[in-house]
Amino acid sequence: MSFAIGRRAANWTFLRLTALSVFLRRPEIMVFVPAITLGAFWMGGERALMLVALGAPLVAAIAGAFRQVTPGQVVLTDALNGLALRPQIVGAMDKILRDGPITGMTTGCIVLQFDDMADVVDRYGRIAQTEVLTRCAERLCSALRTGDMVARLEGGGFAVALGPVRRLDLETAVQISARLQSALTAPISLNGARVYVTTSVGFCLADRAPEASGAAVLDAAQIAADDANRNGPGAIRAYAPDMARTRADRDAMREELESALDEGQIRAHFQPQLSTDTGAVSGFEALARWHHPSRGLIPPAEFLPLIEDCGLSSRLCETMVFNALNALAQWDKSGFRVPTVAVNFSRSELRSPGLASKLRWELDRFDLAPERLTIEILETVVAETDSDVIVANIAAIAQMGCGVDLDDFGTGHASITSIRRFAVRRLKIDRSFVTRVDDDREQQKIVSAILSMAERLEMETIAEGVETQGEHAMLAQLGCNHVQGYGLARPMAFEETVEWLHRHAQRQTTMPRIGNRTP
Repeated sequence: MSFAIGRRAANWTFLRLTALSVFLRRPEIMVFVPAITLGAFWMGGERALMLVALGAPLVAAIAGAFRQVTPGQVVLTDALNGLALRPQIVGAMDKILRDGPITGMTTGCIVLQFDDMADVVDRYGRIAQTEVLTRCAERLCSALRTGDMVARLEGGGFAVALGPVRRLDLETAVQISARLQSALTAPISLNGARVYVTTSVGFCLADRAPEASGAAVLDAAQIAADDANRNGPGAIRAYAPDMARTRADRDAMREELESALDEGQIRAHFQPQLSTDTGAVSGFEALARWHHPSRGLIPPAEFLPLIEDCGLSSRLCETMVFNALNALAQWDKSGFRVPTVAVNFSRSELRSPGLASKLRWELDRFDLAPERLTIEILETVVAETDSDVIVANIAAIAQMGCGVDLDDFGTGHASITSIRRFAVRRLKIDRSFVTRVDDDREQQKIVSAILSMAERLEMETIAEGVETQGEHAMLAQLGCNHVQGYGLARPMAFEETVEWLHRHAQRQTTMPRIGNRTP
């Protein structure tokens, strides 16, 4: 017992000395140096004056007040400088685990990762990110118990090593995690704006870690935090052994996906879009397909979530844009008139700085006008985003001349204001409203309302998921401008599009128009 009390006293002394060191490094302390010197002279005479004059610089030097900063080094505020780093937090947990058989104490680790820090950087810049991290560090420190240690991690998150305790169970760890998470949810005042951040939390108890070491406990907590981040925002996860296997599988899948992108296994298939007025091809949509060397053609539902999860969305988008523009150039050489090709852009790709310049370079590379490329954006992106970078990118792309289609319209609750804000050219009616539109009166009412709104806003419309001739005919009569779906043609490799375009051109010479439009 006396050993444990002495150990806690030593830890408390160390924390107080660390806080004193941080305090002495503050530049405001220099204001009080003359007063301290004068006070020493009044109270102790010349001898006290000499001691203060010689001792003050020594104390300041020990505290790091005269530490040099190399060019380019970022000096963070004291709230971040006062935190431990990975080696310190690992060492602290190692000591607790090493002394555990004697003291009967155990520990655990909690990792907090920000869900939306990228949006903060997009809207307010890197300086604001540092300010947000500083305020969050202060809140964490105030919410910690005596003996807990907080460290900042390389990716911008925080790790907390729990102080030595005799008993630590899942319920207690969840309560501590929730308290720390709650401490960071209050708004942060930033240059007059209120910034909200959320965190996903993962934790690991020492007795559930893969190994009895501080590094293993921290790594396990980070794995749990990664899992929470994928299921977030604001999720809390406890480490489980299968998480490590899942992470290893994901890492292996990332390598396989990178190889597939490098080797051209993932490439575009093209699905035609037809004018309901003339029946002519009004464009194609480029859709990703994976030609696996052993498994054959893998459907997009199996690998697109993995692409997003592995952070390869930008790589995939670059591949799809290249395939789309190359296809346009080849169709032009073959004498086919294909006005445009549509490519889907994810939220992460739309957040890329200089996106419009990259697209301009690709268009110039193939000698194509910007009007030949259409970008498709999910309605959820338009409805939910408040990122100035995304708004600026879409505005620059539209101003450049590229078309902007709003995909899955009717499912994402986008307002009319946001539709105009993003310079949307065409609404893509979601397939859920297209199914059985030829014999379902309620479906017809919904589609008619969308078409009426689009007409008033002077926007074109295209219906996706058209499966039957009846749906095609009804959409044409209701006034939808374009249609797309398996009922017209399935997505096909570029080589197959040439033959399909030949057959379609031959049918055009004999095929009558579909019905008459309603006024």
